[in-house]
Amino acid sequence: MNLYLAAPLFTRAEIDFNARLALCLRDKGYEVFLPQENEVQEASADSIFEQDRAGIDWADVVVACMDGADPDSGTCWECGYAFGKDKNVVLFRTDIREEMPPLGPYNLMLHQSADAVLDCRGQSIPEISRKIDAALVWGGALGK
Repeated sequence: MNLYLAAPLFTRAEIDFNARLALCLRDKGYEVFLPQENEVQEASADSIFEQDRAGIDWADVVVACMDGADPDSGTCWECGYAFGKDKNVVLFRTDIREEMPPLGPYNLMLHQSADAVLDCRGQSIPEISRKIDAALVWGGALGK
C-alpha cells in the first residue's frame, strides 16, 4: 500500500520525527512518500507543489500529523486535496493540547472528513506506526 506522510517539516525535530515514522511504516511493508525526502532546498515553489501533489495522486492513503495549536496549513491542504480525490485519510495527533467538546481536538472539517482519527498522545514513534498500521489493516480505512 502506498502512503503519503503529510506533516510539518520546518524544524529539525519535525524532520527527524517524520523520517523515523516513515522508516517504521516502511518496516511494516508500506511504500511511503515523504515530501521532505523529495524536496530540494533550491527548488521552486511550483516544483515542490507539483511533486507533492503527484505524491498524493500516487498514494492510496494520506497519513497526516495534526499536531499544533492549529495544525499545519500545508498538511491540512494535503488532506483536503486527498479527500477531494476520494483518497483515504488517516489523521494522528501526538499533541496534548485539545479543545473541549463539542469542538474536538482541531478543526471539524479535518476530523469529520478522515477515515480514521488516532489519539497518539504519549506514544513512541514505533507505537504510533503500529496504531497507523492497525487503522489501515483492521480499522476500515481502506473502505474507499
